[in-house]
Formats: sequence, C-alpha cells, structure tokens
Amino acid sequence: MKILVLPGDGIGPEITEATLEVLNAVDRRFSLGLALESADIGFAGLESQGTTLPQAVLDRVPEVDGVVLGPVQHFDYPDKAAGGLNPSAELRTRFQLFANIRPCRSHPDLSILRHPMDLVIVRENTEGFYSDRNMYAGGGEFMPDEDTAFSIRKVTAAASRRVARTAFELARGRRKKVTAVHKANVVKLSDGLFLREVRKVAEEYPDVELEELIVDAAAALLVRRPHTFDVVVTTNMFGDILSDEASELSGSLGLGGSLNAGTDIGVAQAQHGSAPDIAGRGVANPTSLILSAAMLLDWRGHRDGNTALTEAAATIEAAVREKLSDPASRTKDIGGDLGTAGFTARVVEVIEHSTIASTERENG
Repeated sequence: MKILVLPGDGIGPEITEATLEVLNAVDRRFSLGLALESADIGFAGLESQGTTLPQAVLDRVPEVDGVVLGPVQHFDYPDKAAGGLNPSAELRTRFQLFANIRPCRSHPDLSILRHPMDLVIVRENTEGFYSDRNMYAGGGEFMPDEDTAFSIRKVTAAASRRVARTAFELARGRRKKVTAVHKANVVKLSDGLFLREVRKVAEEYPDVELEELIVDAAAALLVRRPHTFDVVVTTNMFGDILSDEASELSGSLGLGGSLNAGTDIGVAQAQHGSAPDIAGRGVANPTSLILSAAMLLDWRGHRDGNTALTEAAATIEAAVREKLSDPASRTKDIGGDLGTAGFTARVVEVIEHSTIASTERENG
C-alpha cells in the first residue's frame, strides 16, 4: 500500500512522525508492505515552491493508495494569488472526497456523559455553507459594499444522495439506524432537498431505521441521550460542528479520527487544528491522526478485500484505546504526564506485543 504523507503546519510534523511510527509498527507485525513517501505542503511548501499545495502533490494523490494529511494553518496563509491554497478544501473538492467520516466513542473516565457514546458522523464534504469550496469559479461570498456581505450555500441532489448512501452502508454494518440532521424548518429549500434525497436512499435500505432531527435538537441530544445515535448524516457545516461537539463530549477533540473518502481516494486527517502555540514542544496528542490513519487502512482494506489491512487498523484502534484507559499513559492535555513521543512509544509497544488487541473492536 502506497501512502502519501503530508505533514502540514504547526504540530503537524510532530503528530505525523508519531503516526508514521505506528504505521511502521503494524507494517512489521502484519507484513503490509507499506510504502510511505512525504511531500511538503502548507508553509513548508510555500517557502520551497511558492504554494501551500504544489502541483506535484496534486498529481501524486490519485497515483497512491491513500493520503495522510497533517493539520494546516490555512487561516494564516496568503491569498490564493500569492500561493495560499487551503490543502484540506482543495483535496476534498478536487478529488470529490464527498464523505467526511468521524467516529466518536466515549472514554469512561474522560467523558462527561452520563450514557456511553458510540456513533459515527458522516458529513457531506464538498459543498453546503462552506462558501470557499462550493463554486466552479469565483467565491461563494461577496460584498456589494463595505458594510454588506453575502454567502451562498449550495446543496445538490447528487451530493446528498452519495453521502446518504455512505451513511446507510455504515449503519448496515453497525446498529442499523441513521439519523438525518437538518434545519429544514428554516432553510426549507436547501435542507428540504437534502432530506428528500436522504429519504429516497432510505427506501433502498429497508433494514435500516431512519430518524430525522433538527440540528438544534441533535446538539442537545448528543448530551442527553448519546447512546441512541448510531450513524448521523448531515450537511457540511452542521457535521463539522456536531462532530467536534461529539468528540469533546466523548473525551477530547484530540481523540477522534477522521477520514475523507471518495469513490477511489481516501485522505486521513486529524479532526483538530495545527495548534501553533504548542508546536515544537513535543507535547501534542497524536491520537487523532493515529486513529485517522487506522481508518485509512480499514477503508482501503475493505475496498481491496485485504484482511491484513483491516486487522492492522483494528489493532491500532485497540492499542490506542488501551493506552487511553490508563491514566499513566496519557498525554498532558487529558490529564497525563506523557508527551507525543512517550504516548506513541506505548502504543507501539502494545501493537508489537499484544495478542488480543486486534479482537477488541469485534467484541465491542
């Protein structure tokens, strides 16, 4: 499996290095034949090639079997004309990575929840309220005068159908329930269209229950009754916000994995940002990117029928969960004493020596 690694900005290089150590550990254990190659993006790419997303990287993405993308600091990039592209948005739209898949599973003594959480949020990834990525040409925001700003939301039937189908397929392998989250009581046309297409797809999956919730209620019920959610499907911005909420409720935003998936291309990406304030200090929690890389292996393994990849992914997930359950093996952001390297070493040790890690996910 060929993986393109894009370390990114801020803490990106540190947590990417940690993730590569974990990938190398499962490669040794399962003989995966991983071929890892790195390329500069973000500020490193801007300095060396005059752009935060070099054309050589874009050319390489469809040639490899998966991508690991570190966090980027795109808010601080220069304008596009000066080379400041948002790598995350560009990859999602250019390669039609239409589903952003974010599992959230609570950690008993880290979560504030009264009930356990074990859900997956499937977020439409290419349009919606994200006006920087929903136009073929030009921007989705404009100002007719200095005191007035407009932003255009785009929702299409095709994008709604394909993300809904991803959600129902996931639910069919879990607890067979999909919750469609919307605001059709207010944004009646665009969310109405989204709901129409979700309902159509639901007809193809009679074995899966469909629930519909207004986003306000969904945000509240993630706190009150998280155990009743299985797979949540929603539009871009709602999914972004709700998945961050769910991850924080389950223990920390830094503990959730994330995969951007299209038909043929998958990009693993940490849920959190680049945290430039702690960059270079060796204290960043690498859990999110490690779990995202595991999701990439699992996605590719299922796509290719490669059980070694799926077993490796399950082993990573189990090893991370085992270390997070031990207060002495946690990083400082969640009450422990370890830094990036220390936590990574303990995860690698479990991968190398445990004989039961790979069955934990199956046994729940």
